[in-house]
Amino acid sequence: MVDLIMNDILGTPAILVGLFALVGLLMQRKNSGDVVSGTLKTVMGFVILGAGADVLTQSLGQFSSMFDEAFAVEGVIPNNEAIVALAQESFGTETAMIMLFGMVVNIILARFGPFKYIFLTGHHTMFMACLISVILTTGGFSGATMIIFGSIILGGLMVLSPAMVQPFTRKVTGSDDFAIGHFGSIGYVVAGLVGKSVGKGSKSTEEIKVPKSLGFLRDTSVSVSLTMVILFFVVAAAAGPAFVEGELSGGQNFLVFAFMQGLTFAAGVYIILAGVRMLLGEIVPAFKGIADKVVPNAKPALDAPAIFPFAANAVIIGFLMSFIAGLVSMLLLPLLGLKVIVPGLVPHFFTGAAAGVFGNATGGRRGAVIGAMANGVLISFLPALLLPVLGTLGFQGTTFGDADFGVVGIVLGNLINFVNSNWIVFALVIILLAIPFILGSKSKAGKKTDDTNVA
Repeated sequence: MVDLIMNDILGTPAILVGLFALVGLLMQRKNSGDVVSGTLKTVMGFVILGAGADVLTQSLGQFSSMFDEAFAVEGVIPNNEAIVALAQESFGTETAMIMLFGMVVNIILARFGPFKYIFLTGHHTMFMACLISVILTTGGFSGATMIIFGSIILGGLMVLSPAMVQPFTRKVTGSDDFAIGHFGSIGYVVAGLVGKSVGKGSKSTEEIKVPKSLGFLRDTSVSVSLTMVILFFVVAAAAGPAFVEGELSGGQNFLVFAFMQGLTFAAGVYIILAGVRMLLGEIVPAFKGIADKVVPNAKPALDAPAIFPFAANAVIIGFLMSFIAGLVSMLLLPLLGLKVIVPGLVPHFFTGAAAGVFGNATGGRRGAVIGAMANGVLISFLPALLLPVLGTLGFQGTTFGDADFGVVGIVLGNLINFVNSNWIVFALVIILLAIPFILGSKSKAGKKTDDTNVA
């Protein structure tokens, strides 16, 4: 029963989000029809989003294979799913326990702390729980101490991560209805700050003027399709017909294969956007019940694609610029004595696209380009610096891909290595996590005082 609840139910993101919607609707005392409809549509929206991600991942996997063959690159390919799958055999129980109690800590901190965010991106919760369990176990923590320590770290991050990004999320969406719950937040904050510093006077990516003859490019699906088909053509030609037709396409002409994979990618983007629209249409109203009853003024923190519909052009620009920065970083890493990090298409697409949207919100086209490139550099260098922390555990072939995993793993791993006492490490981490809450409380108190003085 415990395994069913922790792994099959709480470990399934769509069900987890659906449960939050169900509780929210019940708290609002909606009629049975609305409860069933809202819950199922929420789950369905998340399933559609996941299906789109699977389609994208499959297409990007083919791209990566052709890219590796074309340029004969050997190195580490960051992939969250891959490293978590490797770690589950040894750290599965610890990951599940930290994930479960981390979510409880998230709700407690949101209820009583200054940051009212409930982190609903279940798979990222599991990824971070896995990273924390690996680092703590390697550092000598075990049993209840490790679970308590890990849960506090995870719950704190689940509140702080959305809070860091929220000023930029409001800039993107024009509202405060939801937050971004995705552990690429450091990259998004950097992209937003970079955009703000370089983008003065730069027009939005969404204002790009297209001649009437090219008006069809305003259709997101068409523009994404053309961009990706061209990229696939270039990489397929570089890999060579023999490799593509012999290893990947099952004998299908390499150009036809590249064409279809480019369209498959575009179809994945289309599916994701449809899922996001359905998910937001149901989860935001349903969440009001939880906000009113359990965590007043709470906001749902959703996966990064939730902001993609707000700046479709910035999504593509962000992905391409982040990937280019990853290629440049790949050449620089060996010169600094670091392991080569081969650009992973999945992290560069999802975090690069989001970074492009945030960079565009604060700095227009220049912000989207340079902000996304800053993210690309981060998710190239941080995994390289994280590898020594994970290397002794046999994960050398892959590592975590998004920015927050790198920062958390490097800080926590090095704290444990440099400080002999686990309890001193515990105290230092609690202090680090407490500082933003203290600052947030003081900021809100100051705001209330100003409002009273004005009144």
